[in-house]
Amino acid sequence: MSNESLFFKAQQFIPAGVNSPVRAFRAVGGAPRFIARGEGACMWDTEGRRYIDYIGSWGAMVAGHAHPEVVAAVCAAAKKGLSFGAPTEAEIEMAELLCKLLPGMELVRLVSSGTEATMTALRLARGYTGRNRVIKFEGCYHGHADSLLVKAGSGALTFGQPSSSGVPPQVAADTLVLDYNDVEKLERCFAENGKDIAAVIVEPVVGNMNLVAPKSDFLRAMRELCTKHGAVLIMDEVMTGFRVGLTGAQGLYGIRPDLTTLGKVIGGGMPVGAFGGRREIMQKIAPLGPVYQAGTLSGNPVAVAAGLATLKLVQATGFYEKLGANTLALTQGLAAAAKRQGVTFSAQAVGGMFGIYFRASPPQSFAEVMQCDKEAFNRFFHAMLERGVHFAPSAYEAGFVSAAHDEQDIAATISAADAVFATMAK
Repeated sequence: MSNESLFFKAQQFIPAGVNSPVRAFRAVGGAPRFIARGEGACMWDTEGRRYIDYIGSWGAMVAGHAHPEVVAAVCAAAKKGLSFGAPTEAEIEMAELLCKLLPGMELVRLVSSGTEATMTALRLARGYTGRNRVIKFEGCYHGHADSLLVKAGSGALTFGQPSSSGVPPQVAADTLVLDYNDVEKLERCFAENGKDIAAVIVEPVVGNMNLVAPKSDFLRAMRELCTKHGAVLIMDEVMTGFRVGLTGAQGLYGIRPDLTTLGKVIGGGMPVGAFGGRREIMQKIAPLGPVYQAGTLSGNPVAVAAGLATLKLVQATGFYEKLGANTLALTQGLAAAAKRQGVTFSAQAVGGMFGIYFRASPPQSFAEVMQCDKEAFNRFFHAMLERGVHFAPSAYEAGFVSAAHDEQDIAATISAADAVFATMAK
C-alpha cells in the first residue's frame, strides 16, 4: 500500500493516524512515510523507497538500525521469556553500568519511558524537599506529565500549543517557566522563591525546540543556585544521555546533577527509561521511602538486553570521536552549501545531535528559535525527502547522526542539500 493510503486507513482507527503527534506531518504538510524496515543509517518505506535517516527513532538508534549485535541480544533474551514481573540479573548489570558511567548517579531505577522517568524524578524531588514548586525552561520538553506540559517544546510546540488542555490550573501553578540560557532571570527567581523551589529540571542541551546549546555559565549557575537554596537539580538526559558523549551532557559540561533522567539510547530502540542520582535522594523511593513508583514492565528483560548491547557498542574506543566528527561534517557541509547558494541558514552540532535553522546564526533561546523561517524549513524538508533524505518533520526538532552513517551518507546528504538550496535561492 502507498503511504497516502496507509495514512488514510490509519486515521480511521488512530487519532490523526499516528501514535505520537509529530509523526503526523501536520507541521510540514503531506502524508508521513510509513516505515517497513531499517538497516544501518537508512530506512525504507512501504513503497520501497530508501531514505538516509536523521531521526534515528528520535535519538535512540545511536548504533544505527538493526545492528547485528543488538538484534542478537534481543533474540537471545526473547527466547528465555518476554516478561516476568520479577527481578533479573540483567537489571543489575544495567544499573551498575549506568552508575559507573554517569558522574551524578549513585542509585538508579529502571522504568519504561522517558516520561515515566521525569515524572517520577519530579515527584521524588518534591518528596525529598517537602516543597512543591518546580522551575522549567520555555521550549524544553520533559514528557507529557501534567506539571511539565507548561510552555513545552517538541510536538506541543510544533502545533503552536505550548500548554496542553486537560492540565488543571492548580497543577500548572506550581511550575515556574523561565527563559533558557538566561542566568539573570534564574537568579531572580531563586531570590524571590528559593524556599519554595523543590527542583529545577532542564535539558542540558535542548533538543525539543530544535537544538539549543547551553551558554558557558548557564548550567554552572543552575548548579550553584540549587545547592545554595536546597533545591534538587534534575538533568533530563533522555535525549542527551549517551548521545553527546559517554558520560552524557553532565560529563561533557562538568556539572553534577542531583537526579538524572534517561531514555532512548539506554533502550537501544526498545522502551527503557531510568531515573537516578544521589543515594540520599533515591532512598526516598518506595519501598525504602514514602515516594511511590511502580511499573509492571520496568526492567523488561528483552528491552534491557537491547540497551546493554547498545551501551557495549558505545564504549568502543573512538566511538564518540567518529560520531562527533561525522555530525560536525554534516552541519558544516550543509552550512557551506547554503552559503554558496545565498540561502540564510545556520547549523550546529553537539556530539551526535545537530540542529539546522533557517536563520543567520544558531538560536540560544526560545524567542530566537521562533525567528527561524518555518516555511523555508518546510520547503527544504519536502525537497530533501524527495531526494531520499529524511530529517525530522518539524522545524522544532533536533536531528541525529548514528555510528552507521559514513562519509558517503554525509556527502550524499550535502549534495542533495546543495541542489535544494539552489532551487530555494531562485
